[in-house]
Amino acid sequence: MKNYLIMTMPVDFEFTKLLLIIVVLLLLLYQYLIYNYNFWRSRGVCGPQPVALFGTIKDILLGKDGLGSYSTRIYKEYPNESLVGIYSRREPVLIIRNPHLIKSVLIKDFSNFMNRSLEISDKHDPLMQNLFFLDAKIWRRLRTKLTPVFTSGKIRDMFYLINECGHQLINYLLKFDGTVVEMRAITSKFSTEVIGMCAFGLQADSFGDEESVFLKMAKRIFQVDLKYFFKFILRQFAPLLYTIFGGWLKDTVLEEFFINLAKDTIEYRERNNVIRHDFIDLLRSLMKGVSEVGDIELTDELVAAQLTVFFVGGSETSTTTISNCLYEMAMNPVIQKKLRAEIREYLEKSNGEITYEGLNQMKYLDKCLNETLRKYPPVTIITRKSLKEYIFPGTGFKLPGGVKVWIPVFAIHRDEKYYPEPKVFNPERFGEEELKKRQSMTFLPFGEGPRNCIGARFGKIQSKYGIVKILQHFTVEVCDKTDKEYRVNARAMFLTPLNGIYLKINKCPI
Repeated sequence: MKNYLIMTMPVDFEFTKLLLIIVVLLLLLYQYLIYNYNFWRSRGVCGPQPVALFGTIKDILLGKDGLGSYSTRIYKEYPNESLVGIYSRREPVLIIRNPHLIKSVLIKDFSNFMNRSLEISDKHDPLMQNLFFLDAKIWRRLRTKLTPVFTSGKIRDMFYLINECGHQLINYLLKFDGTVVEMRAITSKFSTEVIGMCAFGLQADSFGDEESVFLKMAKRIFQVDLKYFFKFILRQFAPLLYTIFGGWLKDTVLEEFFINLAKDTIEYRERNNVIRHDFIDLLRSLMKGVSEVGDIELTDELVAAQLTVFFVGGSETSTTTISNCLYEMAMNPVIQKKLRAEIREYLEKSNGEITYEGLNQMKYLDKCLNETLRKYPPVTIITRKSLKEYIFPGTGFKLPGGVKVWIPVFAIHRDEKYYPEPKVFNPERFGEEELKKRQSMTFLPFGEGPRNCIGARFGKIQSKYGIVKILQHFTVEVCDKTDKEYRVNARAMFLTPLNGIYLKINKCPI
C-alpha cells in the first residue's frame, strides 16, 4: 500500500498542476474577453448587459437576428436615452437615437465622422475599394470627380435607356397575365438591365436569357448562404480573424467578372472611339488624367470596384423598392387606384409616354415612393467611426476617437413618435404639411450629409419608372402565396423579405 501511494502521488500532482494551468488560462481568456465591458458604464451610458465572446450581439452572430431588427429592439428598450452603448463582441459601439445628435454626426460635425465603420482589405476585398467603403481621404477626392455623372442633366440623357428596358419589362410580363409571379425576381431583371445599359453600356439580356451572366452575378452578390453569412460576420464583427481567413472566403469568380468587364469595355471604347457619356466614360476620363484625382492610382481593380458599387446599389435597392411598393399597392387597393389615376392623368398629357419630367411631377407617386422607403429602407443602419475625441452637443458626453457609431434607420422609420401607426402604409405622411411638422433626420433611406448615397437621384428615377411602367399596364393583388406579415431575412445584406413577394398580376392598361 505504501509503495502504491508513492507511485501514484507524482501522477496526481502532475494532473493537478496541469488542471490549475488550464483553469488559470481559462480565467485569463475570460478576463481578456470581458475586460472592456465596463466601457459604457464607466462613461454613464446605458445599454444591455454583454456576455463573454458575444458582447450584446449574440443573436446576430448566430444568424437569429439582423442588424435592422436588432437595432430596433435596442432602440425600443431605451426610449428615454439619446445614446445607447452596445458591444460588438469586445468592441464598444454607440447607437444614436436623438435626431439632433444624428444631424451633428452626419452633417454639422461630419469632419469627425467621415469614415464608415467597416474596415476593408485590398487583398481579400478588391471590389469593396469603392465609394461607399473607401477611407475618407480617398473617398472625398473620388466623390468630387464622380458626382457629375449623377446630375439631373446626365440622368435625363440616360432616360431613353431606362425607357428601352421598360419596354422589355412589359413584353416579358405579358406572358404572365392573370398568374402569380415572384415580383422581386421580375423587378430584379428590370433593374439589372437598366444598370447594365447605364453603367456598362451593355445589354444584360435579363429578360431573354435565364442564364444571363449579369443576372448570375447579381444573384451571386446577394446570395444568402452559409459562406456569405460567415464572411459577413467575420468582416463586420471579427476583422482580425477576417484578415487571417478572408482569403478562403474570396469570390474570385465575381471579382474576375467585374474586373475583366470594366477592363474589356474600356479597351473596346478606346479602340473604337465609342463615347456614351455614361459612368464608364467618366471613369475613362479620370484614368487618362490621374493627376486630377490627387495621388489616387486608378487601377483596373479600383475602377471595377466603382462599377460594382453602382451595380449593387442600382440593382438591389431599386429591385427592393419597386417590389415593396407594388406589394403595398396590392395590400392597399384604394391607394393603388389613386396612384393609377395620377399615372393616367400624366400619361394623357404626354401622349402615353413616360417622361423624365413627368415622373418628377407626379406628387402622389413621390409620396408612395417615400412611404415605401420609410417602411422598408433597403439599408437598415448607417455606420460611422469617430476620428478623434468628440463631445456630443448638449450632453457633455465625450466619445473617444476610433469608436464606431450606428444610426438605426429602420428603428427611426418605425418610431411612433415620428410616424403614428408605423406599420400602416400611408403616403400622406409625405404631404407638405406633414413634412413641415416632422423633425429632420427622421427620414434617412439614402443617408444624409456629404457622404449620402451618390446615386440617390438615379435610384429614385429608376424606381419610379419601374412602378409607373408596371401599373400603366397591370393591376397587382395579393394571393395565397403572399406573405402578408412580410417576414425579414435576418442574414441578408439589405432589407429583404424572407419569403419573397408573390403577387397576382392582371393586364389592365390605363
